[in-house]
Amino acid sequence: MVNEINKKTSYKVKRITYNDTKPFILDIHYAKRMPSISFAYGLFDQEELVGVVTYGSPPSQSLCKGVAGIEHRKKVIELNRLVLKHNKKNEASFLVGGTIKMLPQPSILVSYADTSQNHTGYIYQATNFLYTGLSAKRREWREIGSNKHSKTICEQYTLEERRENIARFHQVDRPQKHRYIYIVANKRDKKKLLKELKYPILDYPKKNEVVNG
Repeated sequence: MVNEINKKTSYKVKRITYNDTKPFILDIHYAKRMPSISFAYGLFDQEELVGVVTYGSPPSQSLCKGVAGIEHRKKVIELNRLVLKHNKKNEASFLVGGTIKMLPQPSILVSYADTSQNHTGYIYQATNFLYTGLSAKRREWREIGSNKHSKTICEQYTLEERRENIARFHQVDRPQKHRYIYIVANKRDKKKLLKELKYPILDYPKKNEVVNG
């Protein structure tokens, strides 16, 4: 099948630089902005870069503390971009599954599937992540004509500046996201960290999705 990975082919996963990562993500990913990146990995077909996954610090310290408590907050990292050039079957799971084992241990890996893009997290289900429900409902700031993250806007402009300039700034309901967690650790540490999780482990949501989430 043309649109499916053949495991006998020369697909390889390896770590890549920020300079390799940035143009690939900005050209393909719908958000059109770069996240905080600590680790970046590429999926190569022969010598062609056909996929990128990145991991970094979550944008919110409250998120880090909320996953498994203050004691384990520094172990939390986020899978914050997964981008594929061709979206061939099994590419995403091959890339994510191949890079999880390269991450430092012990780590608590968190990722989200964006409901506004009709994603339910099929790739995370295929790679045995734990499903822990939807993120909380909240509002966030937007700047008209910009794709800046709400956190960036709040860092650059005071609340008073945002409220006074309604022609430039406004608040919107943030779409809820499906939250997935993967414990990257040996058996003993994994068992311990699973007991510390603050979220319930739920059944996977079921719905077709498009990758590049």
